[in-house]
Amino acid sequence: MILQIQPELVKKECERWSKEGVNITFEIRDNRNGYKAGALREGMKHSYVKQCDYVAIFDADFQPDPDFLLRTVPFLIHNAKLALVQGRWEFVNADQCMMTRLQEMSLSYHFTVEQQVGSSTFAFFGFNGTAGVWRISALIESGGWNDQTTVEDMDLAVRATLRGWKLLYIDDLKVKSELPCSFNALRSQQHRWTCGPANLFRKMAGKILRSENVSLWKKLYMLYSFFFIRKIVAHVLTFCFYCVILPATVLFPEVTVPKWAAFYLPSLITLFIAIGRLRSIHLLAFWVLFENSMSLVRTKALVMGLLETGRVQEWVVTEKSGDALKTKLIPQVPNVRFRERVHLLELLVGAYLLSCGIYDIIYGKNTLYVYLLFQSLAFFVVGFGYVGKYVPASSS
Repeated sequence: MILQIQPELVKKECERWSKEGVNITFEIRDNRNGYKAGALREGMKHSYVKQCDYVAIFDADFQPDPDFLLRTVPFLIHNAKLALVQGRWEFVNADQCMMTRLQEMSLSYHFTVEQQVGSSTFAFFGFNGTAGVWRISALIESGGWNDQTTVEDMDLAVRATLRGWKLLYIDDLKVKSELPCSFNALRSQQHRWTCGPANLFRKMAGKILRSENVSLWKKLYMLYSFFFIRKIVAHVLTFCFYCVILPATVLFPEVTVPKWAAFYLPSLITLFIAIGRLRSIHLLAFWVLFENSMSLVRTKALVMGLLETGRVQEWVVTEKSGDALKTKLIPQVPNVRFRERVHLLELLVGAYLLSCGIYDIIYGKNTLYVYLLFQSLAFFVVGFGYVGKYVPASSS
């Protein structure tokens, strides 16, 4: 299958460039110890690394332009305190299905607003793990790649910042990549992206507070805005408020939620999200329903990360289809086994929302049932796995 032929293709490509006089080497390790952090750490041990000042990192599905290094390395050369230059992700398969369009909206906001603000105001943001160039001396001084969490990229960015290094994000430095198009792949990715930061917050909060190389304002930004609000509160609030508390108000009419808190403020925030990708503004309602549905996955992962229990160290490689769906390298499977699609917790939440919606239609005095019925439908769609595309796992 496709995973078997990729290393051979990469090796042949390296050999081709080597014959043309390019200094290029193909390396691969024979184990998965430490997952991505372990692979990066192993790569830094090669003798030729000692001759280099910088290291560029790309995941397998990324397609940098030929001038990527010309647009990044000069920043590092002319700023001795700069440890990292990070580019922006663009997506070659954003139009593949509705799920990829919705992912594009979230990630575009992440880069356009979150990464850019962190870089321009506090010179700190979470390294995205790819499409970036590190100063090797800063990387080594900060302790190198650590597999204490599943977000080795963010971990290194935090440790480098605590050492006094600065990070730079360039929004117009765009690198093509691919979004997961199967729902199970997205669930695994979101579990890691939520569980990892929560676990890192648990392990690094004290070190951030005690750091002598970071200003008080930067500490507050890292602890409160970056970790506490964006990586913890946002997920819990989304699920608990919109999927538990707000639906419960129809069962307890004496409890009222102000309209500004339930609708006006969230609507304003949702419009801000659209800034990142205006071409998808007509999908905002679907984005809200889908994000609320995904909040269950993120809340579970968050609890695991904070309590350091369960699947806290789980690392499942995110399946990407590449051009496989076009070239037939990965065959389509028309009859998918039912148990591979069903997610019980999402179905239970969907049933709860549906019950609240029906109750509101019969006994309620407002129109909250409109939201409840649509949101319950979204949970059922997600719960039965009828979102994204089904791509069978490749054989090893």
